[in-house]
Amino acid sequence: MKKMLLALAVTGIVAGCSTQTESEKDPSLDTTDQKVSYGMGLVLGERMKNDLPDLQMEQFLQGIEHGHEGDEEVSRMSREEIQEALMAYQQQLQERQNEQQEELAQKNSEAGEAFLAENAEREGVETTDSGLQYEILEEGDGDKPGESDRVKVHYTGELLSGEVFDSSRERGEPVTFGLNQVIPGWTEGLQLMNEGSRAKLYIPSELAYGPGGNHSIGPNETLVFDVELIEVNPE
Repeated sequence: MKKMLLALAVTGIVAGCSTQTESEKDPSLDTTDQKVSYGMGLVLGERMKNDLPDLQMEQFLQGIEHGHEGDEEVSRMSREEIQEALMAYQQQLQERQNEQQEELAQKNSEAGEAFLAENAEREGVETTDSGLQYEILEEGDGDKPGESDRVKVHYTGELLSGEVFDSSRERGEPVTFGLNQVIPGWTEGLQLMNEGSRAKLYIPSELAYGPGGNHSIGPNETLVFDVELIEVNPE
């Protein structure tokens, strides 16, 4: 909403731009005023493409023209009517985004269930009562951490598509955290590992970020982590 209101406010700056029919030649860009007018119009057009994808160009240009004239009698809408229209449009956008999120959440949920069902049949993959799946790649000989312990780990997190969304290995530095400070799939999975082990954790969405997602993680995403448990309770 703020972006849209700001964009409408900027129209006063670019109102020096004149409309033209398709049969007219391009206006000249010789003077500084002409270049600034065109440049501001171009910038506003790019912003409006993102903020208002359903922009009706004819009505938009007429609004700029009437705003530049500065005559309230020419205006076809009051400020109150403009505000009401903006609020109604914002609500439509929100409803559309919610529908898209629900569709994506359903798609991700179905993909995750199918993946986990097939993955559970692979040799070496264990499934816990919670639905977490884990696969020990390298067995360590140290102690297993408890839920209240701190751990130092290296990890790589991927989506089912194989896209890496986070990796301490890529950053070149392991991370340390408390097991009661992370997603449930990590809390449970790392307690199944001995210090020095490396494992893959296949975490269903309900043990990860659920329908809300997180940053680059979509709603109901099943996640795959390659985790190396370096040390339990590091100093």
